[in-house]
Amino acid sequence: MTIPSRPDAARNASPYLYGTELEAVERVLADGQYGHTAVTEEFEQKIAAFLGVPDAVAVTSGTAALHTALIAAGIGLGQEVIVPSLTFCATIQAIRAVNASPRFIEVDPATLCITPEQVMEAITPATRAVMPVLFGGRAVDLSAIHDTLAERGISIIEDAAHAFGSYQNTAHVGATGTLTCFSFGPIKNLTCGQGGMIIPRNPEEAETIRRLRLLGVVQSQQERATITTYRVDSFGLRYQLSAINAAIGLAQLAKFKTTEVNRQELWRSYRSALRGADGVTLVDPDVDRTVPHLCVVRVPRRDEVFQILRSQNIAVGVHYPPNHLQPAFAPWHRPLPVTEQAGREILSLPCHPHMTDDDVHHVAAALRQAVATTGGAAAPVRRGGDAVTVRSAGLIGERDVPDPIGGSDDVFDGCGVLIEAGTALHLP
Repeated sequence: MTIPSRPDAARNASPYLYGTELEAVERVLADGQYGHTAVTEEFEQKIAAFLGVPDAVAVTSGTAALHTALIAAGIGLGQEVIVPSLTFCATIQAIRAVNASPRFIEVDPATLCITPEQVMEAITPATRAVMPVLFGGRAVDLSAIHDTLAERGISIIEDAAHAFGSYQNTAHVGATGTLTCFSFGPIKNLTCGQGGMIIPRNPEEAETIRRLRLLGVVQSQQERATITTYRVDSFGLRYQLSAINAAIGLAQLAKFKTTEVNRQELWRSYRSALRGADGVTLVDPDVDRTVPHLCVVRVPRRDEVFQILRSQNIAVGVHYPPNHLQPAFAPWHRPLPVTEQAGREILSLPCHPHMTDDDVHHVAAALRQAVATTGGAAAPVRRGGDAVTVRSAGLIGERDVPDPIGGSDDVFDGCGVLIEAGTALHLP
């Protein structure tokens, strides 16, 4: 398997693969059993061991994990789920799938995560669950109100789609006794191609979730192969994780320490490259305890900056447009000024483990210049007499720089300009 050494915009939206995934999938294909098999169960067991928890239940996606967890927790019609508006719409659609209502709340502007104080202020008599979103991989610590929520019959269901491998204090996310849902989608910290995992709170909940993901059938797939009938005793969905996807996950899990280190160092490189950047605020994911899924900045005139960077094939994005402003969720709209301002300013920078330090510095330089161009910061001043020629190449560009300024590449990086091939830039 060939893995490009330098990502372009398309590569940034593709899985990070180590090369062992193909062999793992080939073994499953050769076996001829592609559904829920012993490979799926091995994946569950190894995830549980990695996290240090008694059990883990695999499902088809992170959205399926949230949906199933809500059902297992007994959340349904006429009940409210406290949830940040700043999340992917899948979080809210899972709540709607059980006929519950989202109770949108603000986020901390520094972390883009909810706080215990915000949760307590939002509780109503109809509240039956809180769904913290671990934005960018950062753990959300609700331990200060855990007992209060339990006394009121309110479950905590973590949307940890971004946070596999991250820590809350000294325990892995998922190992703190909370019903936790992970996503193993294409570009998550650990990918199965597509998949999800639920960490149940107790054995009874684990059994309920296993039946739910298997259409409410009591007998396992292996048991059904030895009998002439089966029993369906509850509502269920076809949410099993296939052996093909599980095999990819197993190959990824074996390399996860490398993933952790690479993602942390990538975020730290951005922090260094953006230090002192006018008009740019880096959102802090608590990197020492987090496997960062995103690198998010806040900038003025975000939409203009976005267009400038995309025109240079720099794969920026927005995570996420606030849900309380979406037409589908209009009945649950509440004014959330902090979230609305964040929604106008947030910009996700390319954050792919293929990226190098040089790649990060190029993206950071282009961001600085884009912010300056749109009036968000003062443009850097560079002086020299001759032309500088720059060759753009995909996501971050490669430079061909006869150095008239008399400085190093770092001096040019600070200028923050990426220009098409053959263009001459004359510095005053």
